[in-house]
Amino acid sequence: MTARILKGAEFRDPIYAELRAELDVLRAAGITPGLAAVLVGENPASQIYVRNKIAACEQLGIFSAQLSPPTSITTDELVATVENLNRRDDIDGILVQLPLPPQVDAKRVLESVAPEKDVDGFHPISLGRLVTGRPGLVACTPAGCMEILRRSGVRAEGANAVVMGRSDIVGKPMALLLMHANATVTICHSKTRALQEVVRRADIVVAAMGRPWMVAPEWIHPGATVIDVGTNQITDAAEAERLFANHPERLEAFRKKGSALVGDVHPGAAEVAGAITPVPGGVGLLTIAMLMSNTVKAARLRRGRAAGIAHPAGAVRS
Repeated sequence: MTARILKGAEFRDPIYAELRAELDVLRAAGITPGLAAVLVGENPASQIYVRNKIAACEQLGIFSAQLSPPTSITTDELVATVENLNRRDDIDGILVQLPLPPQVDAKRVLESVAPEKDVDGFHPISLGRLVTGRPGLVACTPAGCMEILRRSGVRAEGANAVVMGRSDIVGKPMALLLMHANATVTICHSKTRALQEVVRRADIVVAAMGRPWMVAPEWIHPGATVIDVGTNQITDAAEAERLFANHPERLEAFRKKGSALVGDVHPGAAEVAGAITPVPGGVGLLTIAMLMSNTVKAARLRRGRAAGIAHPAGAVRS
């Protein structure tokens, strides 16, 4: 068996087409959605993430603004920056790129984002709405995973789903979304006993542990759908030698580049699974797509109602 490879672009492109249609309606009413990205310091990975998000805005015609405070910023100063964005009517969505410097209280900063502009879905009010099954802005990566399942025809209802990881950003909201889709959900983490046996019983596996290639092929039930959320940057030569010992082409690529991006799921799982997302080129593209979707949705909810604009039929279910 060779799994169907669920490439992110396969799902992102129709989502963008739906968003362009909705953006046309908003612009006809004089509304251009706006996204503000707050990037503290000069973390190279964070710079790449924000650059990709800004590029997506440009591709769709969403207004974007990037703020780049110095690494030395205090919690109070960063909260004041966010509160200023809360007051701007041309900004519908605010994202604060993580991680933040150690002297900054990240939770306090994230909670200072107005819930109606919380396009990352991290605010306690956003999470509370998700828990109670009420409409709101949902964390982008779990929402993207659900779009992959829905658009690829994978039925969540009645399925046994295992979510590996319990973070507020991925694991917990992912489990809630699957429960709302009527799956039977098990959340696993570093303390789970007999982890391999638990995972092997799953019809749907969402791997978000942040451990390179920890999910071996024998962990996967034949025919299961595997959503690999892992984005592990390998820069250590010894780790690369260990991971890629049986993958000479990947080891050679690592030696040329000095780094490699791998998921939580070993690529050999594609010989067992029924469907699997690749890393890179899988869930990451949907994370950005859902950020764009949340920004458009926030603009519609904040400013579109006054213009008589309703949610379009068949649009992204964010």
